[in-house]
Amino acid sequence: MKLTAHTWAGIGAAVANDQGIVPTNEAFFEVGHGFHLDNHWIDGLESSYQQHWYWYTGAHVLTLSTTQIAYLPHRLTLTLCVTGARTGFATPAGWKPLGWVKPGFPVSRRVTGYLLYGVGTESFAQIDQVEEFAAHTYGGGLRYRFTARQDVEGYVAREDRSHGQTDTTLGFNYGIRF
Repeated sequence: MKLTAHTWAGIGAAVANDQGIVPTNEAFFEVGHGFHLDNHWIDGLESSYQQHWYWYTGAHVLTLSTTQIAYLPHRLTLTLCVTGARTGFATPAGWKPLGWVKPGFPVSRRVTGYLLYGVGTESFAQIDQVEEFAAHTYGGGLRYRFTARQDVEGYVAREDRSHGQTDTTLGFNYGIRF
């Protein structure tokens, strides 16, 4: 594959101590391409494919994902991600679908915001004994851009799971682009 100014590829790996719910090994890669469109409704499109392997003690997970980002007029964006996750434990491996959508919008010249909605199923039968659950995730965030290559982001997400379980995530990122 020929990498151009509008094409990217990434590869990585990670290792960790066995803590029960943290993967002991990970490997991943991503490839994508950006397109400029001469279209009244869509200014540009980014399309990418990701593959991620997670190995736990006694279990393994493979995810195959595609992410599409549409750049719309007035600095609006629409991101859509669809993933298939293949989980293998002592029982035969099986595929589970999940996906999320994230509309983005400008708040001011330096601030952008987004909303998030995701839906999917997970199975962690050997990892944390939750077994299998379905979930709906709602969230959002704000990003402040210091420069074209530096920003900070704050976000919140709430996951409503089957069996009456919930999970709330609060986070903060600092980004540097090279």
